[in-house]
Amino acid sequence: MSQQADVMTDPEGSGWGAPACPPHVLKVRDRVAAFVRERVMPYERKLDSGGGAARTLLRRLRHEARAEGLWGLPLPAELGGTGLSLTEYAHVAEAEGASDHGPAVLGSTALLDATVLTGHAAATLRDRYLPQIAGGRMTVCNAMTEPETPGSDPGLTATWARQEADGSWTVHGRKWFVTGAGEAGLAAVLARTCAAPPSTTGLSLLLVPTSAPGFRVVRELPILGAGGQWEIVLDGVRVPPDHLLGEPGRGLRVIAERVRLGRLLRCLRWLGQAERAFTLMRDRARSRPTASGRLADLQLVQRLVFEALLAIRTTRPLVFEAVARVDAGLDARIETGLAKVASARMLQQVSDAAIQIHGAAGLGPDTPLPALFRTGRIARLLDGPDELHITSVAKRVLG
Repeated sequence: MSQQADVMTDPEGSGWGAPACPPHVLKVRDRVAAFVRERVMPYERKLDSGGGAARTLLRRLRHEARAEGLWGLPLPAELGGTGLSLTEYAHVAEAEGASDHGPAVLGSTALLDATVLTGHAAATLRDRYLPQIAGGRMTVCNAMTEPETPGSDPGLTATWARQEADGSWTVHGRKWFVTGAGEAGLAAVLARTCAAPPSTTGLSLLLVPTSAPGFRVVRELPILGAGGQWEIVLDGVRVPPDHLLGEPGRGLRVIAERVRLGRLLRCLRWLGQAERAFTLMRDRARSRPTASGRLADLQLVQRLVFEALLAIRTTRPLVFEAVARVDAGLDARIETGLAKVASARMLQQVSDAAIQIHGAAGLGPDTPLPALFRTGRIARLLDGPDELHITSVAKRVLG
């Protein structure tokens, strides 16, 4: 039984289509790929299980990552990272993301929150929380979606916050599908501070300590059998004045910045997971005997391999184009939308083909393929459904 698969970089595989990787980054990427393959993938099932044993294991693996000099690669040096630029880190993110747990083990999940706090938080907030977040001692969950309103239309947000005489905020509302809320120390909560729905101008982003009275985790929401998503309630939670991120009523600007970068990071990690599925598929086709030879000799199998390879190689340039534009400070809304939809479809297609070539074994617990397929299906809804991006990109092009 093996859950391991290296990220392919040889001409036979699918690891082509990205800009040339700088030599110093290539060395780091290869080390990351080996670390994820040898130290993370064998323990995926234990990390998936959650609870105290999983947390202990995660701490041990993070200690090993630090010892190898692989911790926080995209984080700035002042936060304990190595300061890779987004363009440089993109090459590493594929290898890191081949396992869902890779970014958490290597400390890269802190990049989004560190970026938001650095750009939009008060100095007191940065001093208090950034070292803990960058060091992996605290996580932040992003609470935006609500049970009774479509997540793709933030103008309908019903959660509200009132500013008190002392400047603090009192927050009331309910959020769901909040990733990591069960263990997060802080929640970035989108709340209405002025103007009634469907206005988007009166929304603010508040950094809410999850230990505050009135903050309650209601239940976990398994997605296709996997945990990690939660429903929360904020019942009169008091938030200090300096916990506002950005300007009052301009929370969507902060959210948009976070989500745009988050989408690209997800796309890169989905590429890494598709590479993993492709490698498993190719190795299975080569090694599995049939009555007349190998699976690889069958034309229908060859077609599945071809289509999977085509999907990966045509998606990767879209993702790296979006990365380059974001890193250069250019408008990348069209490129990011294209990359997100293409990456989600690609991962679902490649993992599905890999399952097909594995047969019944692809549905069972002996390969990571069920988890990869689940991620591919979820990907078409994460960070906005495909339909939202299709419409948004088309409107910009036609406009």
